[in-house]
Amino acid sequence: MEQHEITAAGPLLDEQGNLREPGFAKKLLPVYNRNHIRASALRIKEWDYYCVMNGQFALALTIADNSYMGLDSISLIDFWENTQITRSPMRLMPMGSTGMPKSTLEGDSASGGKGYSLLFRREEDRRVLYAHMDSFRGNECLDAYIELTDEPEESMVICTPFDKPGHFYFNQKINCLRASGKVTVGEDEYMLDPADSFGVLDWGRGVWTYHNTWYWASASGLAEGIPFGFNLGCGFGDTSAATENMLFYNGKAHKLSKVRFRIPGRRRRRRYMEQWEFTSDDGRFEMRFDPVLDRSASASAAGVVKSDQHQIFGRFTGLAILDDGTEVFVKDFLGFAEEVENKW
Repeated sequence: MEQHEITAAGPLLDEQGNLREPGFAKKLLPVYNRNHIRASALRIKEWDYYCVMNGQFALALTIADNSYMGLDSISLIDFWENTQITRSPMRLMPMGSTGMPKSTLEGDSASGGKGYSLLFRREEDRRVLYAHMDSFRGNECLDAYIELTDEPEESMVICTPFDKPGHFYFNQKINCLRASGKVTVGEDEYMLDPADSFGVLDWGRGVWTYHNTWYWASASGLAEGIPFGFNLGCGFGDTSAATENMLFYNGKAHKLSKVRFRIPGRRRRRRYMEQWEFTSDDGRFEMRFDPVLDRSASASAAGVVKSDQHQIFGRFTGLAILDDGTEVFVKDFLGFAEEVENKW
């Protein structure tokens, strides 16, 4: 399929609150302004999500202002012990008061409540993440200090409309961030060394329709010593202008077309811990995915709000082909893939 690339900076939305230019970009060229949204204020969603990992563990941090509901989350996944802990305190009716930044280029994200705090700080040459939570594991608290450096020149930016006026999905994914720092839980320490630890930022703003199921896969690491990663996604919105499938190699982005997620089992009867397959319609991405751990979570409220999440951590093995035809082979390449259904 043809992919429309956005190559010039400009306002994200037109006067009616619709996307001015659906498509993809390799830098954050569209300019987001919450005041330009014309849909109901209750439908606006703004979030920053970071995930850092190495062969021992992964840490995921979220600050989200979904207008009628704020959601802050800390997840610690221990691959050696095959355990995961997720704590996700909610805030009622923040309605934009969280003050999420309008760009990934500047501004900080901060949130907190009883017994916890999160701060994502954008500095000149790095991103710094702080997290604290009382009683994260039993009576033991969690503390994290993480620095993300070596931000690549290019990343994945997507502007996807829905079939409902004023609704859109605006998202940037920054892969291959070098991670350093430490996470402590009680007397346990988890260390991040930038030689083998990487992070991804999922930065999103938009107005979504009520019921959606999405699929996302991401990985960052080294391929024969060169920073390499990928972002794959599908499932909702009108992707006729562009998909969010992209490879990243040595700081440069390489666009893919459609990528199919082949998950064992039928919907609602998935066998998530069996081997997955990923295949692209242009023949440039062929991978198998061997699961290690399912970070699953399910919640509902009065049948109106529902979330059913399966974020599977595991290892990718296969072939990716860059825009110039260069073949990149990876084996047991650490990442994750997820299927999430939300009514919110």
